[in-house]
Amino acid sequence: MKVGIEGNHTFNCRELGVYRVIDLAKEYKLDGVFFKTILDLSPTLDSGALRDVRAYTDERGLYLEVGLGRINPYNTPESPEIRQLGEGDYRRGFERMIAAAAVMGCTDLMAGTATWKDYPGRYSVDRFRTDAPWDEQLQATERFMRQLVPCLRDHGCRLDVETHEEITSFEVVRLVESVGPEVIGITFDTGNILARCEDPVAAARRVAPYVHLAHVKDALLLFTQEGLVRNARACGEGIVDWATILPILYEYAPNLALSLEDHRGYLPLEIYDPEWLKAHPDLTNAELSQVVRLAQLSEAKIARGEVVAPALYDAEPWPEQKIKRLETSRDNLRAVIDKLKLHDPALAQQAVTNGQVSVR
Repeated sequence: MKVGIEGNHTFNCRELGVYRVIDLAKEYKLDGVFFKTILDLSPTLDSGALRDVRAYTDERGLYLEVGLGRINPYNTPESPEIRQLGEGDYRRGFERMIAAAAVMGCTDLMAGTATWKDYPGRYSVDRFRTDAPWDEQLQATERFMRQLVPCLRDHGCRLDVETHEEITSFEVVRLVESVGPEVIGITFDTGNILARCEDPVAAARRVAPYVHLAHVKDALLLFTQEGLVRNARACGEGIVDWATILPILYEYAPNLALSLEDHRGYLPLEIYDPEWLKAHPDLTNAELSQVVRLAQLSEAKIARGEVVAPALYDAEPWPEQKIKRLETSRDNLRAVIDKLKLHDPALAQQAVTNGQVSVR
């Protein structure tokens, strides 16, 4: 397993440029970079420019991973640049990106089902749109993915659907199994599943057979009048159980790259609202109870002074805090990887055989 960075948050590639982000990844002793869209590397998909980026990362011994964009037809207006690539045809634009990614050797490609808008209340999440019921959005997403299957097979690529903030791991797994795991996989985001009231360990077990890309983040869960709120933190300073989750993922993907995706912010889980709960039909009482337990653990960590309280934590300027969080996340994840011998397949298998590590 490797630890790298997602190049659109901590280091914003659209502000700094792709090459500067790659340099920063090397400077901060990371193993690679994940760019959310291949269009950040070249808005026109210029093959020469894409090969140059590939060569630049290879020369520095870094991995390079890319995403494509949104695959929910109800959300595609948020990405007019893709439709423009296809000369008015969004699918054609997507197929052009798949072909370009394959040329530069990137064959596992992240895709998202929707987006997050900073509107007040739950309606900032596409899951709760009243003009387009979520079931209809999922059905349209599946149809669009099926349209891409011939192109994916032709280029030896796989579309890895992200466990983003609006979709549950249950729903992502169903999409994969319906369309086919040979062409559809999962980008597992360890923090986003908390937004849908899922236990990170349980979610990891659900998605692990299909995970090929990963965004890693940690968080605390705090009680509010509406239920809970997710408070993003550095890896190792929240309630994500890395020592349990990483071996689960490792069993299926020993070379998985863990790309740090860090940002500030709070995201509500309105678990006291019957309508909110109704919108999560896969959520069991057992998993809800476990998530509430994680919130209790979060509050206890704050009370004991193990982590800084939110108000004081947020008072630190982000430009300074983000570097501390990057280094903390990097070091904490590598400490777990080293302890569990997940950096070497032979040693890791030996640890499993000897009972030192459990993947179940």
